[in-house]
Amino acid sequence: MIENSIPVIVRILDKEYRVACNQGEEDSLIAAARLVDQKMREIRSSGKVLGTDRIAVMASLNLAHELLEKQNHKDDVNGSINTRLRNMQQKIDAALSKENRLDL
Repeated sequence: MIENSIPVIVRILDKEYRVACNQGEEDSLIAAARLVDQKMREIRSSGKVLGTDRIAVMASLNLAHELLEKQNHKDDVNGSINTRLRNMQQKIDAALSKENRLDL
């Protein structure tokens, strides 16, 4: 086990897993396991995917896809914010430059 870690038992598709977890991160691990369990149950209940291994792969692909979409959206928002900040900075610089010329 990892130093400063504790064992945490999580249940995914009615199977228990003992996972090493950093102290203080137990709630996050349990929440992650619940999300994985929920995704796997959704896929299993659709009846389109058979076998626990395939269900796990499909669930992880779905979760990875959702994560990447959120990261891309965040990057788009950050880019938009950065553009607006640069435009505001240019306007401020122009106004200050104009004011400095008037003082001379």
